[in-house]
Amino acid sequence: GVYRVVKEAMGGTLAKFSVSALMFDYILTGPISGVSAGLYLTGLLNELLRYAHLNVELPMNWTAAFFAALVTIYFWWENIKGIPESSEKALRIMYVTTVMVVLLIIWCSYTLWTRGGQLPPWPHLSNLVYSKDALGWLRNTSLPYTVGLIGILIGLGHSVLAMSGEETMAQVYREIEHPKLRNLEKAGLVIFAYSLIFTAGVAFFAVVIIPDSVRGNFFDNPIGGLAMYLAGPLSVRLVFRAFVVVVGVLMLAGAVNTSIVGSNGVLNRVSEDGILPHWFRNPHRRFGTSHRILNLVVGLQLFTILLSRGNIFLLGEAYAFGVMWSFAMKSLAVFVLRYKQPGECGFRVPLNLKFGKLEIPIGLSLVTITLFALCVINLFTKQVATLSGVAFTIIFFIIFTTTERVTRKRATAHAELDQFNLEPREDLTPEALHVRPGNILVMVRNYNTLHNLDAVLNRVDTHRQDVVALHLRFLARSGAGEYELSPDQLFSLHEQELFTRALGLAEKKGKTIHLAVAAATEKWDAILRAAQGLHSSTVVGDPFPKRSGTYFLPGPACAATHFQGD
Repeated sequence: GVYRVVKEAMGGTLAKFSVSALMFDYILTGPISGVSAGLYLTGLLNELLRYAHLNVELPMNWTAAFFAALVTIYFWWENIKGIPESSEKALRIMYVTTVMVVLLIIWCSYTLWTRGGQLPPWPHLSNLVYSKDALGWLRNTSLPYTVGLIGILIGLGHSVLAMSGEETMAQVYREIEHPKLRNLEKAGLVIFAYSLIFTAGVAFFAVVIIPDSVRGNFFDNPIGGLAMYLAGPLSVRLVFRAFVVVVGVLMLAGAVNTSIVGSNGVLNRVSEDGILPHWFRNPHRRFGTSHRILNLVVGLQLFTILLSRGNIFLLGEAYAFGVMWSFAMKSLAVFVLRYKQPGECGFRVPLNLKFGKLEIPIGLSLVTITLFALCVINLFTKQVATLSGVAFTIIFFIIFTTTERVTRKRATAHAELDQFNLEPREDLTPEALHVRPGNILVMVRNYNTLHNLDAVLNRVDTHRQDVVALHLRFLARSGAGEYELSPDQLFSLHEQELFTRALGLAEKKGKTIHLAVAAATEKWDAILRAAQGLHSSTVVGDPFPKRSGTYFLPGPACAATHFQGD
């Protein structure tokens, strides 16, 4: 994520600054998404109450804040249970959202074809109109009215937030499936398409279709307002508006989940690097997730919801700071890495000129300059964002700096290793490891020689066939069976580093592996027993002196397994 990239390019100080700004972004992403969803829902409920002639009206901001708190708590529990569950729900939300977007675009196009619309004025200086809150500290200057570029940058400073979903890709890259780079490119294209067609398209349709005199009534619910001014019977429009609101609530609620996942990922990377105590990464006893980091993030989000009292404009202003500065710092870091680590890489920003060995990254330079220009213009036009963002960033920077010093004084030499839950089992079975029969059993022994696991992960689709990484802890024959070994005796620092490396290799390839350690007195007998107990179809040995042979595994998954050392 942003922390690792910026640290590698420009050092730890700027990395802590970048991740502090990014945390401000993610702490606010959840509340602003939840409150927006609450406003959509509250607006619909109030309208239904008016149609039912009930003299009851729910308070918009407080009802939205209450709903946002409920959504945040729900997704906190889903992430405590584990990312695969919450990610599946987020994916279903996007399916429904896509259906709504297609219907909305078709209906808006039909409305424009039958009734026409009102085009916005051309972007001349004489047509630029700013609200009293849009200029911030520039309201007393003539720059926005005399320099057209300033007006364009002010507009971009607001609209570029629609692309903030791109930042999420860097925070959830561990969960992206194989092949990672290709899936990252696809995800980035999907986010761009949604931002352009849905976010920008809805804004354009709202200007063209909703009359100027009433458009201001729908600033906190633009999609719902747009649905009410489409061509067609009132009853159909009411039903569609209800559908739009429900989908909008689901979509924005999904963004709450994304913010929790992203914050969890960022703070895990920071903790792994020794900035935060590794106590934060101790896994949940039942679910194995970093519950303490999740508790911290969600606690800050709930406090933000309470502090804002559901004021969406206050949250929106503050939100701009974190996302823009994290964008800019990451872009600058990639630019610096282009020169610090020259050579081939999986993807390069286009528009690169080469003069011999010198490469000029024009495309990357333009992106970086544009992002920093937007950051600077936001500093002067978004007063709330600047004041709150700078204060939050300084506070988090001080916390990170202080905890880094404390952690380094107290930490061991291996604080960066992953933390594991140890679950004792009598036997290795598919049920114990949650794997399917016919899995591949990979023997791992030395964390510097995981070539066999790398080769298996390159060839196997883990959706169809599970991969089990097994390490054998050898015991002296005289002591075998006298006492039952405790989990700590089976799982030492060596096993922790071995499994950390194995997990890192699997995460890099976007694939899932299952880990196990077992006591043994004789190597081949232990391997065959493990393969039989797990109903493995194939056993891949670890590197050892040249020896080969074919072994038949009895049981339901009987298969001929060829052991080949390298």
